[in-house]
Amino acid sequence: MADATVHTWESMPVDRPMALIDRRRVMGERAMISQVTLHAGFVVEPHAHGNEQFAVVLSGRIRFTLGEAGAERTAELVGGQVLELPANVRHGAEAIETTVILDVFSPPSEKTGVDAG
Repeated sequence: MADATVHTWESMPVDRPMALIDRRRVMGERAMISQVTLHAGFVVEPHAHGNEQFAVVLSGRIRFTLGEAGAERTAELVGGQVLELPANVRHGAEAIETTVILDVFSPPSEKTGVDAG
């Protein structure tokens, strides 16, 4: 049986899969959580993945593009809001100002939309 583990964000390594993003991750067996700082001007092009995703906006302002090309809509989120993305829903994002997000993915994955970016 696995044991409980305590993680401290500040002591975890930062990776930068694209320009203008800093990310720290905890990967479990069935879920993954990432603390992500998206600096103003960060853009990830629309993509989809088989993971369910919750983007918990802690601070800042971000605009998501949602849906299939030609039928897209946008949603602008600020601190205190959560975007729920079911698996395979097409989405992209642009940080209007520096934004801190907790991203929860299930199942966990080494590659996400910013890794393919």
